[in-house]
Amino acid sequence: MQDPYAKPLTTPSETDGRFAMRQNRITKIETYLVKPRWLFLEMHTEEGIVGLGEPILEGRALTCQVAVKELEPWLIGEDPTRVVHLWQAMYRHAFYRGGEILTSALSGIEQALWDIYGKMMGVPVYKLLGGPTRDRIRIYGTAGGRTPEAAAESVREAVALGFNAIKTGVGRGRRGRLIETEQFTDDAVDIFAAMREAGGKEVDIAIDFHGAVPPQTAKRLVKALEPYHPFFIEEPVQWQNVDVLADITHSTHIPIATGERLFTKWGFREVLEKRAASILQPDLSHAGGIMETRLIAGMAEAYYAGLAPHCPLGPIAFAACVQLDATIPNFLCQEGGRHATPAMDGYLKTPFRHENGYLPLPTAPGLGIELDHEALQDKLGHDWQNPKAWAEDGSAIDW
Repeated sequence: MQDPYAKPLTTPSETDGRFAMRQNRITKIETYLVKPRWLFLEMHTEEGIVGLGEPILEGRALTCQVAVKELEPWLIGEDPTRVVHLWQAMYRHAFYRGGEILTSALSGIEQALWDIYGKMMGVPVYKLLGGPTRDRIRIYGTAGGRTPEAAAESVREAVALGFNAIKTGVGRGRRGRLIETEQFTDDAVDIFAAMREAGGKEVDIAIDFHGAVPPQTAKRLVKALEPYHPFFIEEPVQWQNVDVLADITHSTHIPIATGERLFTKWGFREVLEKRAASILQPDLSHAGGIMETRLIAGMAEAYYAGLAPHCPLGPIAFAACVQLDATIPNFLCQEGGRHATPAMDGYLKTPFRHENGYLPLPTAPGLGIELDHEALQDKLGHDWQNPKAWAEDGSAIDW
């Protein structure tokens, strides 16, 4: 009997004709800043195939650009179809693993690898991940205002655009107090109540606290919103202390969502184990990319948790989300509805378009998009920074 370990495993090009795959090595990686705050990546191969990715952390575009450059030695000359192998090499050989910058750089690179793989095979990425589990992708738009009247009107506008799911923020400005006043709670609830009345009972309306409301205030606000049936409450508190988040989650029947600032499967483990959220929101440009988020979705499925991928970024990141959304059984809804309206035109040759709040499954190979380089010329370069927020006493607060 032949020793199976006597020689290296065969590569796809060494197998018989039924499974033969041409070799197509990575030759070059380019990154460039795109307004308003993004970083686009193009990965080139010997055959001229270009893979697209978005390796960005908001406010850290230049840092992510350097991080991608540092990862080039793991990629140039390699087979782009070995997506998981290359991810593992870049992640594990770093010694200091994870973190926002490295994982965001990895995420954009990984998206580009999948894009190349899909283009080589002539199929959308979701076909390489087991095929679709649904026929269309539900997306949500945004609405809100600083007064009940303005917020209600924004809901009517979103519904007129066809959205049946919407996300809003807390509303009026905060004073930055650890414990906000009763008026703060009343104002936030009045705005949400007006949105609920404008949208009716058939429109899902989520509310994002953005991790900017202290737990002492967040718990009160969550309770006060319960009669208005929020779709979910996003990031009611910051993510560093999972026990605090779990305490809020276990005190309400409103679904709690979190995850845009968590990275890799290891970052989501404790949230699931402590039942600190029933909706996970990994960002495919931060959490590790398409496959890593697919693994996170599998972990979530075992805890009966859903996925609503985070995506306030550009069209490449959104396209990666859509590919993943098609494949996972516990998908809830996709952020980034603005990408499916004319407001986001000027980036893709064929922009996304939704119908009644749903996107059709993409049919083009890879991520299913093609950049409009001519339209991008006036959008190159930016110096976007994270907003600065100050309390009434002049101290720095979360924005």
